[in-house]
Amino acid sequence: MNPDEIGKAYDQITHLWTDEGFNMTNGIAQHNKAMSFAKHRGNALDIGCGCTGRFMDLLVSEGFTPSGLDVSSEMLKIAREKHPDIQFIQGDICEYVLSEKYDFITGWDSIWHIPLSEQKQVLTKIVESLNEGGVFIFSFGGTEESGAHKDDFMGPEVYYSSLGTNGFLNLFIEIGCIIRHLEYDQYPELHTYLIVQKT
Repeated sequence: MNPDEIGKAYDQITHLWTDEGFNMTNGIAQHNKAMSFAKHRGNALDIGCGCTGRFMDLLVSEGFTPSGLDVSSEMLKIAREKHPDIQFIQGDICEYVLSEKYDFITGWDSIWHIPLSEQKQVLTKIVESLNEGGVFIFSFGGTEESGAHKDDFMGPEVYYSSLGTNGFLNLFIEIGCIIRHLEYDQYPELHTYLIVQKT
């Protein structure tokens, strides 16, 4: 599946995030940890921002100026209604040119939809768009090996990929990042998150 198809899949399931039962604290503690490493409070970017706005609220409260990027037009429609003063861009992170520099970037539960063949170049591009001392947090499937699969757990079929835990660590070390934190935060599930800082 390409990112455009991922966007169309998410267009069909916005209700999963707008439902009153959605856990709005999901990822908040992890982001607080990541922000504690950031040296400056300038621009921030939420890749695959979705529609809840919870990370936007958090980033604003911490002094950042956030913007959001997502492939789903329906997710962004809801996001813009909630936060009319924040810039939201419909785009594919694989192709979108990151022309700004950021002190903080998050890719929570979104980077894993990038085609496996493009993971390395996209993550390298993200790190290159960080200011010195900037922080990147993202979640991924903490598999032992790299790979990809599809499932329809949320309804429509969706694609996932992972470089594997060591694959991600090796990449970030290679491109000059400090590994700040790695955690299997829903163990024994493979949901894992990583915090890295640009040196």
